[in-house]
Amino acid sequence: MRRILLRGKIHRATVTESNLDYEGSLGLDGLLMKAADMIPFEKVHVFNVTNGQRFSTYIIKAKEGSGTIAIYGAAAHLAAVGDKVIIVSYAFLEDEETDYFMPKVVIVDDDNRIKEIKK
Repeated sequence: MRRILLRGKIHRATVTESNLDYEGSLGLDGLLMKAADMIPFEKVHVFNVTNGQRFSTYIIKAKEGSGTIAIYGAAAHLAAVGDKVIIVSYAFLEDEETDYFMPKVVIVDDDNRIKEIKK
């Protein structure tokens, strides 16, 4: 049997841009992507801590070290600059893989700089 488990998480990042007219998805600092084991065009879920909205989209890589968390396209209706969000990706694992698998959880500060990586 296969199970869906958390693979990567960026916890309480601050939205730096919300642009309804951009051809859509989620712009994400490349350093944060690497730390959370996420790649361009990967599907992610975004949970808006500030307003309770939840949505899925895909990642567009932003400049490494920029601190960018940009909500583009229709999703811009669901998050504003300054909102706190949690960004997660998942993996399909076989039962026997779940015994040793650990997600990468990236804790960031208010400027989206890495404070801690939990593995």
